[in-house]
Amino acid sequence: MIWVAVSAGLIILVLLIIFILQNQDRVTVHYLGAAGELSLGMALFIAAVAGGILVAIAGAARILQLRSQRRHPPGQPSAPPGPATTSRTEPTPRPGGPPN
Repeated sequence: MIWVAVSAGLIILVLLIIFILQNQDRVTVHYLGAAGELSLGMALFIAAVAGGILVAIAGAARILQLRSQRRHPPGQPSAPPGPATTSRTEPTPRPGGPPN
C-alpha cells in the first residue's frame, strides 16, 4: 500500500516539474509593497504551497478546537477537586438464570 502512495507522489512530482519547466515566462509579482520577478511556473507553485499551508493551519486549529470541546463539553459542571465518589449499582439479573 505504501508503494502506491510513493508512486502516486512521484508521478505528481514529475508532472509538477514539467509544469514549471513549460512556464518559464518571467512575470513581475507584487506582494505587500514588494515586487520581484520570477518564472510564472515558480510563482504559481509558491502560491499553491502557501495556500496549502494556510489550509493546514486552519484545519489544525479546527481539530484542536473540536478536541477541546470534546474534553470539556459546554453546560456540564466541572468535577469538584477531591476523591471521586462512585455510586454502587445493583447488578442486573441474567436472562433465564437466577437473580444475583
